Amino acid sequence: MRSGSEEPVPLHEEFIYCCGAATHVLKCGPWKDLSKDENKNLPRLLFMIIPGNPGLAGYYRTFIQALYCGLNQQYPVWVVSHAGHCKPPSGMEMIEDTDIKELEDVFGLNGQVEHKLNFLKKNVSKDIKLVLIAHSIGCYITLEMMKRASELQVLRSVLLFPTIERMAQSPQGKLMTPLLCKLRYALYMPVYLLSFLPEGVKASLVRFALRGMKTCDESSITTSINLFSVDCIANILYMASQEMMKVVERDSTTIKQNLKKLIFYYGTGDSWCPQHYYDEIKMDFPDGDIRLCEKGLRHAFVLDASKEMAAMITDWLQDDLTKL
Repeated sequence: MRSGSEEPVPLHEEFIYCCGAATHVLKCGPWKDLSKDENKNLPRLLFMIIPGNPGLAGYYRTFIQALYCGLNQQYPVWVVSHAGHCKPPSGMEMIEDTDIKELEDVFGLNGQVEHKLNFLKKNVSKDIKLVLIAHSIGCYITLEMMKRASELQVLRSVLLFPTIERMAQSPQGKLMTPLLCKLRYALYMPVYLLSFLPEGVKASLVRFALRGMKTCDESSITTSINLFSVDCIANILYMASQEMMKVVERDSTTIKQNLKKLIFYYGTGDSWCPQHYYDEIKMDFPDGDIRLCEKGLRHAFVLDASKEMAAMITDWLQDDLTKL
């Protein structure tokens, strides 16, 4: 895997409107447009990352670069932010100024599912196969995408630290549910006041908050500055509150229908999807590719273990890629 400079591979950045909401897209590789059917140079496969929450594409910058290198730069690797989780650049509003309302409640959990399907429909040729790599609540979104759009040519879905059931009953969920569902508005004022701080001070606060890590991805520092935006935080917390209420029962029907396409990766000390969730799904689907982390990676692996995770995924998918 290539290393050295901070930007070792081609990386294209876009801020677009998708379903009327500001969306940040990072595209790794020379392919910038995969929607033109007449383009004979389209790749056979797209790796698309569905983020967790906060769903900021910048957290996955190092991950997609490492994944792209691990794939010998043969396939594009894209990450699409959740609707409204990114701070749009100057001159761009969080919601598109139009009379046409494309999607009801685009910032909610259901809206985020439709947001990703809409992005694929408008930006990726239907002939291109997909490898969906999902993280945390992105795993729930990915299963919903596969359920709602069975026509998608999904070669594999890799579900990392999957929050796909009983979120409010998890150790972290029990702690966060009262805050997210009843007290989240109280967080807006301190965030609003902090938003006036200089960028350097914000970065220092982020570094202080992450001081316990031995190594921290630098892109995580710059990306976390988005969390000082009231609009971003409001959308992030609103989606999180819906997660606590709506992610209850595991969708075993969709899992059973797509079992051969799925890889699950659970953490050993994950307070969002504790190990007994792994034990239960492993018992229910003994033939499934359901793995338990042996490396002690944290739920938020993008903060300090992006390259390690990318290396594991490329290893898992070697057989699939050789059959293409």
